[in-house]
Amino acid sequence: MAEIVVLGAGMVGIGAALALQARGHDVTVLDRREPGRETSYGNAGLIQQEAAEPYAIPHEPSKLWHYAIGDSNDLVYHVPAVLKTAGPLWSYFRASATRRHRLIAQTYSRLTGRSTADHAPLIEAAGAQALVQRTGFYQMHRDPRAFDKAVGEAARLRATYGVESRVLDGAALMTEEPALRREVAGAVHWTDPWAVKDPGGLVAAYARLFVDRGGRVVNGDAQTLTQDGGGWQVRSAEGPLQASDVVVALGPWTPELLGRFGYRVPMVWKRGYHRHFRVATALNRPIQDAANGVLLSPMVDGLRIATGAELVDRDAPRNLRQLERGLAGARELMEVGEPVNDDVWVGHRPCMPDMLPVVGPAPKHKGLWFDFGHGHQGFTLGPTTGEILAAMFAGETDDDVAKKLGYGDASVFGGARYG
Repeated sequence: MAEIVVLGAGMVGIGAALALQARGHDVTVLDRREPGRETSYGNAGLIQQEAAEPYAIPHEPSKLWHYAIGDSNDLVYHVPAVLKTAGPLWSYFRASATRRHRLIAQTYSRLTGRSTADHAPLIEAAGAQALVQRTGFYQMHRDPRAFDKAVGEAARLRATYGVESRVLDGAALMTEEPALRREVAGAVHWTDPWAVKDPGGLVAAYARLFVDRGGRVVNGDAQTLTQDGGGWQVRSAEGPLQASDVVVALGPWTPELLGRFGYRVPMVWKRGYHRHFRVATALNRPIQDAANGVLLSPMVDGLRIATGAELVDRDAPRNLRQLERGLAGARELMEVGEPVNDDVWVGHRPCMPDMLPVVGPAPKHKGLWFDFGHGHQGFTLGPTTGEILAAMFAGETDDDVAKKLGYGDASVFGGARYG
């Protein structure tokens, strides 16, 4: 049995803690906030079993032109931030080329494909069934040409990865979603994902399960991590914590910490926003409004409007342009009232240039482990990469893990990628 400290109490950190705990280890989770209050809180609340291919940078000249002139709400950018991360962005762009992207997806699809199966026992054990709706979400299109293209893409994903979906025209969508007051071209209903109406609440429920099973969650500053003889030490509100092993699951804050130990982490931060609004009639399922680059999710606090990506420095001032356009688009579709409160959430997705999470032992430090870089899917993949990490911790090689969990070539998970 090892004494392990997991740095980060989001879905990724808690998922790793539960997986390590299940194998008999003494695990403590440390975070500056309560579990599930950072990036895991702010997402659109989807466990995206259908997300077989990671989000790529488009190569089509027309899409790049729309990005360049600021016509797209999927992504907005700021020139200084783009210049600062030009190297990682160029690597990301190269990895997004069709042939390479589909090679990456051979691994990625195996991760997302088992995500709901890895969440299911935790949801039951945590008593969190009421937070989860297992009925998918809609990808809605206003433009008929965009809708036809989406239908073809859904057929390709079904044939390639077995991703299930159904197609609805505008009238059928309005029948299934009485809150809508305007007919659109149609929607693809992705049937396999699960929608969570309180993402932070689900992480908190998993954290309570972890504590009930004998784990500890403490407040502290992960950036105080130091080597301590043959182990590690980090300062917490309860005093110094010593451990033989430490897992870095800090999402967008990972590069700052690991840089002190000589690791260069070429992370791309994609900022996202959300805000809750009152609605007269709630949606039955989340709706992705493709034309306006937002996802409309029914939550316990009202309708959550969650934006796409903004390429910006982590500490840059808030820019509500995407959220405001998304709100205007939502009000064209349904009756959306005033904000529930004055809070606008802002956070950052930790994206790696090759679009794969970094999971495994650090190449230069004994007892240091990586579990970060999940991009848009940390909420989806936290329990899954936790299982991978726990298997590696037990001494299984990448190939052993691949064969056991059915991932194909799992060597891409190793921490040595960014050693």
